[in-house]
Amino acid sequence: MTDSERIAVGIVGASGYGGVQLVRLLLDHPKVEIVYVGGDSSAGKSFSDLYPHLGHQFNPTIEKIDLDVIADRCEVVFLGLPNGLACDMAPVLIAKGCKVLDLSADYRFENLDTYTSWYKKERTDQEVAATAVYGLPELYRENIQNSSLVGCPGCYCTASLLAIAPLLKQGLIIPESLVIDAKSGTSGGGRQAKVNMLLAEADSSLAAYSVAGAHRHTPEIEQVCSDLAGHEMRVQFTPHLIPMVRGILATVYATLRDPGLVREDLITIFNAFYRSSPFVKVLANGIYPQTKWAVGTNLCYLGVAVDSRTDRVIVMSAIDNLIKGQSGQAVQCLNILMGWEETLGLPQLAFYP
Repeated sequence: MTDSERIAVGIVGASGYGGVQLVRLLLDHPKVEIVYVGGDSSAGKSFSDLYPHLGHQFNPTIEKIDLDVIADRCEVVFLGLPNGLACDMAPVLIAKGCKVLDLSADYRFENLDTYTSWYKKERTDQEVAATAVYGLPELYRENIQNSSLVGCPGCYCTASLLAIAPLLKQGLIIPESLVIDAKSGTSGGGRQAKVNMLLAEADSSLAAYSVAGAHRHTPEIEQVCSDLAGHEMRVQFTPHLIPMVRGILATVYATLRDPGLVREDLITIFNAFYRSSPFVKVLANGIYPQTKWAVGTNLCYLGVAVDSRTDRVIVMSAIDNLIKGQSGQAVQCLNILMGWEETLGLPQLAFYP
């Protein structure tokens, strides 16, 4: 591929926050051209009807979802649909020669029975689902390189797993002691009208939700943790809604196997683990991440502490839930799929303050 050549990509489900992030990122990407934007609920509307601020640069008519049309135009397709829809479309698109990056939960699970029990959707695409890879590049880069179907991780999962992975992979913690306390901005709830997302409801308030293993990201986190640890794991995960628009801060607690480890030891281990991961920034000198540093970027900031009184390690992870936690990660996977520089077209500097 020469510098002047661009691959044709389509976005199915571009009306949500994830979709508009994809549009922004792909418009700035030097090797892609958006040739299809589709979604049945907004079909016939101009994209600027949904997002007027983009009308001066990007204003196609949103088309009805037609898999034949999509496959005819597109080499790569991003599916930004509600859970339970991508699994009906991806097999057709892949059979027609497309590469598919799914932003829903449909292709994140190795065991489809687990998916069905949490998402209440019976599956008939077992053969195709078996070819899907989990799209967290920092852990599964080689798998992504050789795939045509990527299930991009959830936002809470991304923040939590990047904090946990070195600890479990190196056997540094007692797995049963793992606790994740995570807080997300309101954009994680999508663009639909919801009472708990109203300014009058969410502002000046902080609350946990889906407590005691009730959140759908719990089995996804447990699946990857089990893979890293080499045995079945259960994880205590509690999400919170915080009154800001973007960002996730996940704080992970676990008991160290070796209580003699100090923060400097763990920072060395984390830096070695992520030495080939350009979007993970491990902070030193007692600095801990803030969500504002990550907002607008595809970065994950990690801060590490050790509490010698309790023999616990504490890892803090900050990401933008809509970029590294969703659309940016999908573009990162696209870059890997196509053999491009992994950082291509992805922002690494926040607007600050």
